[in-house]
Amino acid sequence: MSSKKIGIPQEIYQIKVTLLGTRPPIWRRLLVPAGLTLEHLHDVLQVAMGWEDCHLHDFRVGQKRFGIPDPNDRLMGLPATGNERTVRLFTVLRKVGAKAVYTYDFGDSWEHAIVVEKVLPPEPGLAYPVCVGGKLQGPPEDCGSIPGFYNLLEALRDPAHDEHEEMLEWVGGDFDSEAFSVDDVNQRLAPLQRRQPKG
Repeated sequence: MSSKKIGIPQEIYQIKVTLLGTRPPIWRRLLVPAGLTLEHLHDVLQVAMGWEDCHLHDFRVGQKRFGIPDPNDRLMGLPATGNERTVRLFTVLRKVGAKAVYTYDFGDSWEHAIVVEKVLPPEPGLAYPVCVGGKLQGPPEDCGSIPGFYNLLEALRDPAHDEHEEMLEWVGGDFDSEAFSVDDVNQRLAPLQRRQPKG
C-alpha cells in the first residue's frame, strides 16, 4: 500500500446536492469516497447535474472558499482561495449534517447546497462515485440563471408564447424538464469511478 494513502479514510459519504432556487427542487443523491479531492467532486457534480464544465466554479464551506487559486485575489484584497486539487472532502465536511455550497458559472450563479446525509462503510466490489437518486433534469447551460431557466420552461410549454419557437430552437428542439435517470447519470459517471477492493 502506498504511503500516500495512509491517513485517508475509506468511508463513503452519502451526499444530497440540491440546486438552490428550484421549485420543485432539482436534486441528486450521491455516494462518494470521503477521500475525494474537491477537484474530483467538481467533476462528479458536473456529470450528476448535467452541466458541461464550461465555466468557473468554487466551493464555500463556512467562511472558507476552495477552487482554483487566483494570485490576483490577494492583490484585490480578497481572501485566498484554498486549492481544490489538494483539499479532500473529509477534511472540510467532517460529519453527518456538514454543509457546503458549490457555485457553478459565476455569471448565472448556479448554487448547489451539499449536505452530508450519512457516512457509510465502502461496499466491496462497488464502484464509486455512484448516483442513487435524484429528481428532474438540470437547466441547460447559459440559460440566464434561475429566472432565465423558468422563463425558458414557460416558453417551451406554451406554443403561443412569444419566444416559443426561438427557445425551442435554442435548446435543440427538445428539453424535458421532468427527465431524470439514475442509470444515465451512472453511465456518465463510469469514467470517474474506482472499484472498492473485495474483502
